[in-house]
Amino acid sequence: MPSYKFLHEYEPARPATADKPSASPVYRHVCAKDGFPAAEFTTLFEMFEQSCAKYPNNQCLGKREKNEQGEVGPFVFKSYKEVQQEVSHVASALRALGVEPSQRVGVFGANCPEWMVAMQACNRMSMHCVPLYDSLGENAIEYIINHSESVVAFCSTEKLPNLTKALPKTKDTLKLVVYWGAGNEAALKAARELGYTVHSFAELLELGAKQPAQPVPPKPSDLCTIMYTSGTTGNPKGVMLTHSAVVAAVVTAAEYCKFNKVDLNHTDRLLSYLPLAHIFDRVNEEWFLAMGAAIGYWQGDVTKLVDDVAALQPSLFLGVPRVFDRIYTRIMSQINGAGFVKKTLFNWGFSRKLFFMRQGCGHDKAAPFFDKLVFSKIAGRFGGKIKAVVSGGAPLAPHVEDFLRVIMCAPVVQGYGLTETSAASFIACADVMDHAAMVGPPTPMTEFRLESVPDMNCDALDPKQPKGEVLIRGAANFTGYFKDQDKTVEVLESDGWFHTGDIAILTPTGAIKIVDRKKNIFKLSQGEYVAVEQIEATCKKATVAEQVWVYGNSFESYLVAVVVPCKDTITAWAKTADVQGEYEKVLEDPRTKAYILSELTRVAKEDRLKGYEVVKAIHLERVPFSVEEDLLTPSFKLRRPQLQAKYQKQIDGMYEALKKAEAAKAARE
Repeated sequence: MPSYKFLHEYEPARPATADKPSASPVYRHVCAKDGFPAAEFTTLFEMFEQSCAKYPNNQCLGKREKNEQGEVGPFVFKSYKEVQQEVSHVASALRALGVEPSQRVGVFGANCPEWMVAMQACNRMSMHCVPLYDSLGENAIEYIINHSESVVAFCSTEKLPNLTKALPKTKDTLKLVVYWGAGNEAALKAARELGYTVHSFAELLELGAKQPAQPVPPKPSDLCTIMYTSGTTGNPKGVMLTHSAVVAAVVTAAEYCKFNKVDLNHTDRLLSYLPLAHIFDRVNEEWFLAMGAAIGYWQGDVTKLVDDVAALQPSLFLGVPRVFDRIYTRIMSQINGAGFVKKTLFNWGFSRKLFFMRQGCGHDKAAPFFDKLVFSKIAGRFGGKIKAVVSGGAPLAPHVEDFLRVIMCAPVVQGYGLTETSAASFIACADVMDHAAMVGPPTPMTEFRLESVPDMNCDALDPKQPKGEVLIRGAANFTGYFKDQDKTVEVLESDGWFHTGDIAILTPTGAIKIVDRKKNIFKLSQGEYVAVEQIEATCKKATVAEQVWVYGNSFESYLVAVVVPCKDTITAWAKTADVQGEYEKVLEDPRTKAYILSELTRVAKEDRLKGYEVVKAIHLERVPFSVEEDLLTPSFKLRRPQLQAKYQKQIDGMYEALKKAEAAKAARE
């Protein structure tokens, strides 16, 4: 095997046996060549206490308050000392109300300071925090509460009605409901009538102040959370993460920045808007607390996200492809609608900067003139102080990543991880264009190998292009699925290797590129295999499409798709194409479908997709795929079985129309 930049080969390759396919050598990041880095703390409780002692007067948790007219003001922060006191009071109140160490505590609601205080109170008392997905329905809430045997549920006022619907079926385990915000009288009355003890967050703080309790420090091996992953089928699985696992993820974030010369410290700020119920945001918020830095919580309205970013001026901008796709579409629509001079200047600067970045220039040296004249103004919309942009949760389309690398005036990288690995598994190196469209080398606390998948022609020992399933081992890995040993054994080997189910290739620079899922590949009727996620990524390069789901099966020779168009782009096009009517009427016009299909075909040809990989028919959907409708996971991955169930009639119609057109063509010939 050749030597890879950024990688250190740790163990030799594993040849195939009767039980296991062949596997590549074990790799670490080069910065961990002589061993994994160590932390100054061993548990999240210890970490927070250290920060409170070191930075008592630093800004800690903040939010924007509304005035009587409903207008929001600037971010207002509480100090580390003030937040520590609140954590102590909430933790003491839980003990006074009979909650014991090792019991589970659910938290349900949008990100806010109360969410974090509740979680830190769990850390303080060796209780296990169980996020209740803010974006899932009441059946999932009921399932998670009962499955985890949660005895307390913290809940926002906005989510109280949803929680109340689940309460009749959670009485065997749940005893206490704590709400923050103004409250909902009908929901609170219903909870009390069902026999639940109900307290406001303010009452909990008051009770804890009157009955202080000493902390019950957890051990590194103790669970800190059971985080339920939705997956794409079946009931959620409870991922058990220990304090040491999340601490390892915090350490790896700090070591990554050190290696890549990204200076984040106690003066910086993070905007909290990605769900705290997910590991990606949870780890990063714990990391900022470890640094003594500030966390500002958004308003909870995606249409006001950019306003929150501008008001907070964060140093690190975290996002998922859905967020960045919207940013790309909105800015490009504005550029395309601008005058000739502005559009030409942007395109010239964009091409020049991207060219020099690909030649090895850093983002700040590739085109300083255009940065000052054009791109700094765009970056200024995001506060103007961003030091790095990180995308995770799903693959970021290459054209969107290139766009962000140019306009954000900061390093832009993709990361990869799972709840089972505490999110932090791989991340691209800052300002290394060879890592564009890739997720980089392993993080400093991770080791990995690729395992061959013969059925998919994936050879982990191929000397030219190693390819296989990604296996991960490290201190950040989970210990198993709660009360589900069978599923644990399926993915977690006895020597610590976790099977991700993701297929990757290993590049000469030591980065990996996720190219497929073991389960997201299918064969068309002519015998050709299709990697559907790659095709969807290509389709989304067309600015006409906000969301795309591509479908095919082994009984058909063509691919079809359901497309959620970008409303702004289609509305603008309709005016130039003289397509009349409201947006709904525009989508019903055959010219609109023909135009969108032609754009998908255009980008497919530009990406040199094979003929059978080009979508042949589309159905236009006005309403975006959503988590609430069960068409997306909470991390915005497509739920393919659910999408197929919803659109089966349209799928059948598209295939029928294609066959009729093919038959008519044959008759003419």
